[in-house]
Amino acid sequence: MGEMDSLVAIVTGGASGIGAAAAARLAAAGATVAVLDLNPGEAGDGHFAVGCDVADDASVAAAVQAVVDRFGRLDIVVNNAGIGAQGTVEDNTDEEWHRVFDVNVLGMVRVSRAALPHLRRSPAAAIVNTCSIAATAGLPARALYSASKGAVLSLTLSMAADHLREGIRVNCVNPGTADTPWVSRLLAAADDPAAERAALNARQPHGRLVSADEVAAAIVYLASPSAGSTTGTSLAVDGGMQGLRLRPVQ
Repeated sequence: MGEMDSLVAIVTGGASGIGAAAAARLAAAGATVAVLDLNPGEAGDGHFAVGCDVADDASVAAAVQAVVDRFGRLDIVVNNAGIGAQGTVEDNTDEEWHRVFDVNVLGMVRVSRAALPHLRRSPAAAIVNTCSIAATAGLPARALYSASKGAVLSLTLSMAADHLREGIRVNCVNPGTADTPWVSRLLAAADDPAAERAALNARQPHGRLVSADEVAAAIVYLASPSAGSTTGTSLAVDGGMQGLRLRPVQ
């Protein structure tokens, strides 16, 4: 018997990338996993897949209720759904700022708000938010995306303080540049995809992109009862990008 065998987890954006890897790892650890995604048909085998738009409060409420109706409980929420954005402060319209914040920040608010009444009844409640290295390091041409992830980091800390005494732990993971479908699309659109990938690899001290499975492993740890004394924490999975300053290779 594993420590997650009786637990029910929701993973938003769980049909691809980091979300899919997290859903697979949670299931491997024994959890029953519900994938909430705009494209639920792409969810991995064995997961309960529910169509959900985190930018729509009614859609979120219905999806969370469908999970609870199906399994009778909710213990873990992985707030992973998000979208990217490129550019400096001059490059994105007001509408794009609103759209990205509506998904990346308010999406987490909506899902957490719908889940909290059920999490309060869990003996092992945990919320894990997918943040980013962009919240803690200045990256070029990522003003909008970085601002949204900075808000996620602050939101995580506030939620952790608000809900600790209700028995709900709240943490986040801060991935470096990860090898996900979104990054692959960015690379494909570059003038020289191979050179762009090499530059992204070199930016991280361990010399490569972070894998989705590595981020998922951190998510599963933070969600697990083994991390019962860990809350209000941001766990970097970035190859040392945030904290290390290596000398250039000679």
